[in-house]
Amino acid sequence: MGSPPATSSAFSTTFKDVYREVAMHPSDPGGVGDRRHYRAMPETALYPTVKGFLEAAGFAVKGEVCGCDIVAVGNREPSRLAIVEMKLGFSLDLLLQAVDRMRAADEVWLAVPATRRGRDRDPRVRRLCRLLGLGMMTVDIAKDRIEVLAEPGPYRLRSDQRRRARLLSEHMRRRGDPSPGGSTRQPVMTAYRQRALACAAMLRAGPCRPRDLRVAAPDAGRILLRNVYGWFERPAPGLYRLTGLGEAALQRWAGTTAEPETTPNYDADGRDREVARTALPFTADGGGKGEQCRA
Repeated sequence: MGSPPATSSAFSTTFKDVYREVAMHPSDPGGVGDRRHYRAMPETALYPTVKGFLEAAGFAVKGEVCGCDIVAVGNREPSRLAIVEMKLGFSLDLLLQAVDRMRAADEVWLAVPATRRGRDRDPRVRRLCRLLGLGMMTVDIAKDRIEVLAEPGPYRLRSDQRRRARLLSEHMRRRGDPSPGGSTRQPVMTAYRQRALACAAMLRAGPCRPRDLRVAAPDAGRILLRNVYGWFERPAPGLYRLTGLGEAALQRWAGTTAEPETTPNYDADGRDREVARTALPFTADGGGKGEQCRA
């Protein structure tokens, strides 16, 4: 979790001091933030700034060595080898090139021009570089400045327990496998929608009280009250009946209503114990606000 220890990379042990001197400044609000500034610029324009940064970090730097843009060898550790690949923007080609270089180098860096709204500012790109063990730096040519966005070295993603709990809970509660993987532009048959359909199926016989529907869905009261899909209406206090939208939904998903749960995992208030145990809000699906199981 977090950045790798400084001892994991010879470059990392020295770059922080250099970074404070060269890169710890606010970005230029009106300068080189536009990617169009670099369209006609050759990659070699990045070289002097990157070379100066590496030399200040204690490396002997040479360009275009055996097909690599920059090869740097540690002055104090001659066996320490770092490779930097430069491009005018982050791309899959740059990433693949860097991954290929990892087989020969102790550390591999990506160098791209600094922008305000480009891919270098996307946190997913930084996370990907860390995941692969790649370093990433941005180059501000106008100010002769380097900003290190990711250090090379081992990295472990932080686990997302809330997301994991949502996935496990939805998988456990969903009856059967009603939605083929890869489906798009159509409602997903979530566990919540299945329970709402089960309530709607029972209301076909006439208005009912929420407690009468708990045999179909232990959280029937919450489903009727929230009325995410507009399938239910309340003709009198404590009574619910089916609307035209609910009847249409039953016809559309005929045969897909969930069977009553024989071993419900809900507490006395109708809340899912699995969700409550992980401090997750109850989610609702579907076409409106509420229960899409977003991973």
